[in-house]
Amino acid sequence: MLALTFSTGVADAVGYLALDKVFTGNMTGNVVILGMGVAGGADLPVVGPLVALVTFMLGAAAGGRAMRGRDRGWSGRAAFLIGLVGCLFGSGAVVFALVSVHEGSVLAYAMTGGLAAAMGLQAAVARRIAVADVTTVVVTSTITGLAADSRLGAGLEQPWLRRAGAIVLIGVGAAVGALLLSVATWLSVAVPAVLSIAVAVVGEVLVRRQRQVPQKV
Repeated sequence: MLALTFSTGVADAVGYLALDKVFTGNMTGNVVILGMGVAGGADLPVVGPLVALVTFMLGAAAGGRAMRGRDRGWSGRAAFLIGLVGCLFGSGAVVFALVSVHEGSVLAYAMTGGLAAAMGLQAAVARRIAVADVTTVVVTSTITGLAADSRLGAGLEQPWLRRAGAIVLIGVGAAVGALLLSVATWLSVAVPAVLSIAVAVVGEVLVRRQRQVPQKV
């Protein structure tokens, strides 16, 4: 889940820097940008954030439907869907490699929708896997928990390493995404594709090995 959080940072950098100030994973940011854009603030986009918001919800709904009735935790279905997220990003990388995608074009909106739908699917699956404080797409609640439960706050025991890791990794992912964009847009989209597929494969292999370990009576 932390690897997918890093991947989200990369994907959001692509959306914001290459697709006209649109987040593919951070829907809070899109809602805020949409609100300011509707008000005419600083020539901010309206169509892009709206497309991202709608398609993210569709992707999340599809993920919720696919995981309906499944127990919380990793499963073969979760591995398949995370792999599907990787395939969607891989398709996006191919499009960016073969075609020039210009901000505000129909193709740009289509790319925004496809990547946001993939992020919605990922978020829904991550929600069912249910690793506490790691939603993979946002870290606001994680930051809140880290600060509120700290010694300066409630002084409670907390998984601070996981929380801090999620916060740092999404930021590092955004930095990496921005750097990759200076090389090639397709490369910055290919990274989330590779990471998602790797998470699906490695996660499934590790869980299967764990299931094969004899349980002590």
